[in-house]
Amino acid sequence: MTLCAAIAVIALTFADWREMAHQWWDIDTYSHILLVPPIIAWLVWLRRDELGKVPIAGWWPGLAWTLLGLATWLAGRHFAINTMAQGGAVIALQGAVFAILGLRAGLILAFPVAYLFVLIPFGGEFIPPLQVITAEIATALTRLSGIETIAEGIHIDTPAGLFIVAEECSGVKFLIAMLALGVLVAHSRFASWTRRLWFLLACLVVPIIANGIRAWATIYLAQYVGAEAAGSLDHIVYGWVFFGLVIALVLGFAWRWFERDPEEAGWSAEEVDTMPLVRRLEARRMSPALAFAAVLAAALVFAVLARLV
Repeated sequence: MTLCAAIAVIALTFADWREMAHQWWDIDTYSHILLVPPIIAWLVWLRRDELGKVPIAGWWPGLAWTLLGLATWLAGRHFAINTMAQGGAVIALQGAVFAILGLRAGLILAFPVAYLFVLIPFGGEFIPPLQVITAEIATALTRLSGIETIAEGIHIDTPAGLFIVAEECSGVKFLIAMLALGVLVAHSRFASWTRRLWFLLACLVVPIIANGIRAWATIYLAQYVGAEAAGSLDHIVYGWVFFGLVIALVLGFAWRWFERDPEEAGWSAEEVDTMPLVRRLEARRMSPALAFAAVLAAALVFAVLARLV
């Protein structure tokens, strides 16, 4: 029933899922998201034994989350705000899972369900500030290297030519991918919230600094081999070598502080059973069949509304 409900919700919001898939496939900034669905499937597979220990019972608040998602999706479609519509589609899917599987199963699957948010393409709004930060770092390092430099905003003028920190050089692509990886590693390998936050901070700061160093290295190299040759080498190194080394550096440095294996991440059935609020919140249970019917009815109602609005 959960699979059928998920299919119904995805079918209703299919245009937005198709648009998201288009961005994953065709836009380099979001190409890392292609790995997220199999990662979520793997995370669910790791929780299969714990899921077998809890009863499946529908949950009314899950249906409310589904309705919130569908309302957000409809508003996003009406106002032509893609991120809102796509976020609503994801929320509706999450709600369908909670509505049919119930609170206990939902808590066991809390992280993979929440990780669905990573499917939403975002980050374009970070490009301008990242361009400025990259330019500032590159300018400072270029001057420290003894190269005569005149800088204004994202324009860096040197004896080898004028360099501009373009949108493609802002580092947003790697920053978003690094944060997605960081959230996954923080959950699956750390138990301490302090270590999780430090690791996520590293995943935020290190790629930004590394991108500034990469921009400086391109400018520095251009003083000797020319701007065109340095730019060509930069694209190769940036795409396949430099940031691969950055990932290895961050993970390698954090390795000694890893506290658990991925199989141990997340709440167990026993831990869920001891949570004080679980029994109180479970008073809002309903049968899985009723939850399934309610999700289908909600999808049908919003399908009609989408045609009328």
